[in-house]
Amino acid sequence: MTRTHPPPGDAAAKPVPVVEEAAVGPVEPPAVPAAVAKRLRPSHLLAAVVLLGGLAAGVFVYSQVAPQWREQKTTFNVYQNESGELAYRYSGEELPVGEVVPYDTSPLRAEALADLSGEPPLERQWVVETSVESKAESSGEGDAAGVRYSLLEPGRHYGLWSLLPAAIAVGLCLLTKEPLSALLGSVVVGALMLGRFDITDAVLLPSLASKSAATVLLLYLWLLGGLMGVWSRTGAAQAFAEFMTRRFVRGPRTAKLVAWLLGVLFFQGGTVSVVLVGTIVKPVADRERVSHEELSYIVDSTASPIAAVLAFNAWPVYVQALIFVPGVSFLATEDDRIAFFFKSVPFSFYALLAIAGTFLLSLDYTRFSGRGIRAAMQRARTTGQLDAPGVSPLSSEELAATRVPPGYRPHVLEFFVPFLLLVGVAVGTFVATGSPKVNWAFGAAFLASALTALFKGMSLGALIEGVGDGLKGVVLASVVLMLAVTVGGVSREVGAGVYLVESLGERIPAAALPVALQLITMVIAFSTGTSWGTFAVAFPLAMPLAWQVAGAGDVTNPELFMSICFATVLNGSVFGDQCSPISDTTILSAMTTGCDLMDHVKTQLVPASLAAAIAAALWTATVVLFA
Repeated sequence: MTRTHPPPGDAAAKPVPVVEEAAVGPVEPPAVPAAVAKRLRPSHLLAAVVLLGGLAAGVFVYSQVAPQWREQKTTFNVYQNESGELAYRYSGEELPVGEVVPYDTSPLRAEALADLSGEPPLERQWVVETSVESKAESSGEGDAAGVRYSLLEPGRHYGLWSLLPAAIAVGLCLLTKEPLSALLGSVVVGALMLGRFDITDAVLLPSLASKSAATVLLLYLWLLGGLMGVWSRTGAAQAFAEFMTRRFVRGPRTAKLVAWLLGVLFFQGGTVSVVLVGTIVKPVADRERVSHEELSYIVDSTASPIAAVLAFNAWPVYVQALIFVPGVSFLATEDDRIAFFFKSVPFSFYALLAIAGTFLLSLDYTRFSGRGIRAAMQRARTTGQLDAPGVSPLSSEELAATRVPPGYRPHVLEFFVPFLLLVGVAVGTFVATGSPKVNWAFGAAFLASALTALFKGMSLGALIEGVGDGLKGVVLASVVLMLAVTVGGVSREVGAGVYLVESLGERIPAAALPVALQLITMVIAFSTGTSWGTFAVAFPLAMPLAWQVAGAGDVTNPELFMSICFATVLNGSVFGDQCSPISDTTILSAMTTGCDLMDHVKTQLVPASLAAAIAAALWTATVVLFA
């Protein structure tokens, strides 16, 4: 029999007949799967070799390679609060300093760590130094004599071996296209490097018991999965898709434009934007035959890049605490550093190019999108296949179909009311407290959806079945997310970021420093799967280095030079996080849009790399011409 797809509207394509096989009995399997299987055997064999080599290397590093300990110093503006105690502000919250010792007596200072054998005696320590700067040159918030308060933490690395866990994770992901085993293999390799041979009790359980893992479990498994399950059972998502199709969407282009516009509107960035946009737009995009590779790229590239540009969110408050440089007047106070963040936004060339690139893709202009996305677009438009053959999307069948109970009538308000409640709580709590309460937002939306379904007559049993389907639909992605958190923690412990910054950061002339910082942060974020974690590693090292290079080099406009270096760290971290297969936003983009994780990574990497290369040229030209 023959069926035709509905016309794609503004895609300007005619209905394409799709011939289905007649059910006339057993059919011999075609030769293609056998060929595919033969091609897969070498990659799986190579993956096994890579894993065994990584395990052996991990044991070698533990037994033969001594860690190199490095001082990690972060200088804060410390003040006396109303109680007369020393305090500092971090991420908008006032925190006590505690006991302070002179810097010269600390066992965590660089000189003491250089002579250290074994583990450092402390994990962190507050120290005080008296500088020779005058009051006018000091930060204005410390003592008039130039007293500086810093938090010292020991950082270690194993040289080039520090990149091993991240390399194993990425390599196995590319070879097997199966992120779960790849991440688990990376965790085991990192644990062996650290000498933690009891993998479950010494590595997995502490990581899974952390706040980050608990947040993944609560938000992305229970609340998000429950909400998506309720929407699937009530038909709310399908009702929204039909409403958007009738009123706004006229084909693939307008469906993608809706996704792009929602990504811009949800400028909170990160996982919040990814989850909201992906969940909302997927039913509409699926109906209009938008490939999952296209949609996941749009969702991912209008998350963190938007947050870096429309920074009316938690980013400036978090970042400002990491960029204080003693003696730099325009970074003196918290307000100065937040203002510096916004002044540097015009130099966020990568973020601006990523946003522009997804807008062009939404208009079906694919010259800069790469061959992978063009092939995916062609496949979806001509065959209706939203995924490539033989892939394993992170979303499951439980969320792909609508299972509305007999007699229940879906209404589009069952989608809009919880959605508006979700956005309202997230934005409202950000305005009120300076940090969006995402768990509250999703909890309120889930509760509103469930109560509405019960009020309209759905049985409790049917509702619970829907919640169960939702949990099953996201359980794999949630496990992958929790393992990604563990891999990121292991990579930081073995010193991937510290090694990269130390190896490359201090050997660069002024004209090349911005691109060097971009490359360093791209690799760190790609290796650890986190932009905010990269900020914490790179900014305290990069900003003083940029100021030192500006003073020693032929830089006529130091503030402009610092803004450019700041933007390269910010944007390089966003790029690495966005493209990393172990990043939460990458995984969630694939999960909420129904895309295979590695297909999303491979197709996104091409346009993102092009944008990063153009941004690098723009940063270099700006330094040469104007700084």
